[in-house]
Amino acid sequence: MENKEQINDVITRGVENIYPSADFLRAKLERGEKLTIYLGIDPTGPTLHLGHAIALKKLSEFQALGCKIIMLIGDFTAMIGDPTDKKATRKQLTREEVLNNCKLYKKQASVFLNFKGDNPAELKYNSKWLAKMNFEDVLNLASKMTVSQMLERDMFENRMKEGRPIFLHEFMYPLMQGYDSVAMDVDGEVGGNDQTFNMLVGRNLLKELKNKEKFVLTMKLLTDNSGTKMGKTEGNMLSLIDDANMMYGKVMAWEDSLMWNAFVLCTNVDAEEIEKMKAEVSGGKNPRDIKMRLAYEIARIYYGDSKAKKAEKEFVKTFQKKETPDEMEEIKVNVGDLLADVLVVRGFVKSKSDFRRLVEEGAVTIDGEKISDFQIKIEKTNVVLKIGKKRFIKLI
Repeated sequence: MENKEQINDVITRGVENIYPSADFLRAKLERGEKLTIYLGIDPTGPTLHLGHAIALKKLSEFQALGCKIIMLIGDFTAMIGDPTDKKATRKQLTREEVLNNCKLYKKQASVFLNFKGDNPAELKYNSKWLAKMNFEDVLNLASKMTVSQMLERDMFENRMKEGRPIFLHEFMYPLMQGYDSVAMDVDGEVGGNDQTFNMLVGRNLLKELKNKEKFVLTMKLLTDNSGTKMGKTEGNMLSLIDDANMMYGKVMAWEDSLMWNAFVLCTNVDAEEIEKMKAEVSGGKNPRDIKMRLAYEIARIYYGDSKAKKAEKEFVKTFQKKETPDEMEEIKVNVGDLLADVLVVRGFVKSKSDFRRLVEEGAVTIDGEKISDFQIKIEKTNVVLKIGKKRFIKLI
């Protein structure tokens, strides 16, 4: 009975959809089949973030059930660029940029996945098969999908309506990602619901080329009030290289409406306790107190109980007592760097225009002095930059 409850939690908690059905997957797991399941990550940035962690956490639950887990690095597909949700064509990366980006990925994923032991997760790279395809192989693959099927994607449809270009290599991207499933001969794939189209292409290819049913499990996304997902491109990223204090502070800066979804997707707090906390807020408890629990739970996953508690104390000291924290994230800069460039690259602000808005609102200070020039260059190091009410960064 306990195993059935565990399986039910794996296929329901935080899950948006399962293809072909939840019953299909449930039956396989209850029969004890050792399924091979993967998550693909394109290394388009130098660190994983909370969006990746949501899918990695789900993979770890499958690993605990005895499934074979593959973490696939899209070192080939990242050079092309996934067009998902993009209004314009992605900048194509060089192989050197891609390999440099993924240096920390395995270590960061190890928070969730066990790469050792009796059932170790595997790390694979899709250049192993995609880079070897010749033009005949590519044409054969392209023959498995029609232009009308490709245009069913909302993103492509919207670009056509807006008169924005769609390049042929962007059409090829879902086929390449889909072929990963065929090359690895997997039983299933996990990913965010923004990847549904790409993952279903893989399901169709595996069915056609190997007559094999692959399940696709899509996870709900952690989105802000505007419906924008939390991620690197969107500029509201909680990065897995953020220290405990930074993680805690970023969570506390979230809108209250994010809390419940984040508890489900990003923590191990059980559903019954989450419902209890909801009832407490409905009964008048300050949402800030519940959000502090959320920030603690998230920081604890990556840094342990001691550092999470320390981050909580720093937050109380800094933001309830209006003091500068003893510890804060440090970033290395050079005198003469444009401050806006530094903050955009590190994900502290979404864009230069976002930084300009913050400066014009008087929300940016250096060592307590408000800055008025959004094009300011860094004049000296070992200074404390404050953005808004809750973000402190030491420039070193």
